[in-house]
Amino acid sequence: MAFRRAKPVPVPTTERAPPVLDPRAFGPTSAGMVLDMLPIPAAIVALAEESLHFEGINKPFRMAGLGAIASESPVIRLLGDRIRRFVESEETSEEFPWRFGSEVDSRHFRVKLARRSFNSEKLKCMVSLVDQTSELRTEQSLRREMATDSLTGLPNRTGFSDELEDTITPENCGGHAVMVIDLARFGRVNACMGGLAGDELLISVARRIKGALRGRDVLARLGGDEFGVLLTLDDGPQDALHVAKRIEAALTNPFRLSDFEIRVECSIGIAMGSDNDGDPEDLIRNAQFAVKRSKKTSRAEVYQTHAFDIAREQFSIETELRRAIENGQMALYYQPICDLNTGKITSFEALARWTNEEGVTLSPNDFIPVAEESGLIVPLGRWAMDEAAKTIAAWDRGAGGDCGARVAVNLSAIQLHRDNIPDMVKRALDTYGVPGTRLTLELTESAIVTDPDRVARVMTALKGLGATLAMDDFGTGYSNLAFLQKLPIDVLKIDRSFVSGMLADRDKIAIVRAILSLAQALGMKTTAEGIETNELAQTLAALGCSYGQGFLYSRALARDDAYSLLIERNGPPAISSAI
Repeated sequence: MAFRRAKPVPVPTTERAPPVLDPRAFGPTSAGMVLDMLPIPAAIVALAEESLHFEGINKPFRMAGLGAIASESPVIRLLGDRIRRFVESEETSEEFPWRFGSEVDSRHFRVKLARRSFNSEKLKCMVSLVDQTSELRTEQSLRREMATDSLTGLPNRTGFSDELEDTITPENCGGHAVMVIDLARFGRVNACMGGLAGDELLISVARRIKGALRGRDVLARLGGDEFGVLLTLDDGPQDALHVAKRIEAALTNPFRLSDFEIRVECSIGIAMGSDNDGDPEDLIRNAQFAVKRSKKTSRAEVYQTHAFDIAREQFSIETELRRAIENGQMALYYQPICDLNTGKITSFEALARWTNEEGVTLSPNDFIPVAEESGLIVPLGRWAMDEAAKTIAAWDRGAGGDCGARVAVNLSAIQLHRDNIPDMVKRALDTYGVPGTRLTLELTESAIVTDPDRVARVMTALKGLGATLAMDDFGTGYSNLAFLQKLPIDVLKIDRSFVSGMLADRDKIAIVRAILSLAQALGMKTTAEGIETNELAQTLAALGCSYGQGFLYSRALARDDAYSLLIERNGPPAISSAI
């Protein structure tokens, strides 16, 4: 059946709704038939006499509430200017998103304007709309779930990061700060009372922190036992510190869990928005960095840029140090320890030295802490023990027998707890055919008090190898004297802080005298560090100190130079060592 083409009809003075799906209004190839076939809202919009009107709409268009009369349609009212520009241009298609309605019940469409070609005499186009409301609402719901902590209902790390990006800009960053709160002992609660008790504690803690904040502050759970707060600063950085005090006060009272009352302590790190030049996410990392310092100082800490620079430098040292250990770029230097009565060398303390690839010599005070924190102290300690045993063997070969001196090697507290020290020492001694009696092993007080029972077993095993044991830096730690009596320690080394300037300080003399008396009562020898004058050496000898070490005798020397000093000071070999 053929359709007759509709005759032109004069434009009425009063606008009426165009026919809906009226096939008589269009020819067989007209846009009207296209509208009839589309399952989505669509309309033909024409520009005539400076106004837009509908030449046709389909049923989905009317059912979508988009209007049947141009003057009443939100499509014309809200998109009219854009449609006008399109039909007056030479473009054949244009696509864009459009939100229609109020904030609460808004609808989202993908709008497409299209036509076959530009015709200056017939300015018209087809407007089609794809309703994306359901998909976008589902997406928003999923995004909301992904950004929310399921336990506390607070924003999670992702949601908190989004909040920072939406709130903090380069223009207002000075008015904001990020706080990170890390709970102490939470892992013990989980381990002892179970996950449900841990969850209950987290919810209770979140409520208290929320109650300590101001209405405009945003609380989030970043993960585990860590919370984050986006703070608005009205009166500068002091605002953040005031909030930190309120949070600490809120957590003062214990939490009731089952039959227990548990007090929760926290570490708080703060990063000021004004100190951040880049991604707002960096504020979280900066605050977390400040938390590490807070754990050491037991008070809220504000992130300092120089502290981050130090951390970056330490990471750089760690990278270079790992390479230096692997490539054999480290060296041991040896500082003599002398008998205060005879002046002869009885042993040498082995000290690590490192000159990096750029020719810069780094102090052990710079790289030893980095090695301990990174775990590199274990391979570094193994290397030092191996190198010391090799040195003893080389000196003995040069002397044609026992050279008459021991070598003392320091054992780190970290190394004691992470490595099998007796096996490591025995392996080095066996490799170079050196008896354990030629070795002195120095441990610090901190290494002993952290796990005294384990350290006692290690020390007993080392004594079984024949090694001499010395407690380094005695007097600076917190030794349990009752336990000290049970340890197989042969030598107490008096820290240089008590020896230096001792002659002008009665308190230091009293401390040194007390240490010497303690050592004598326990049957131990003593070594005084930091001796720089003959007068000081003579005084210590008069007080009963056994050995001395310091610049008076020599700085630390390379292996061959140390052996030359040994021969020079002690004379021909075949002298039995005293320590």
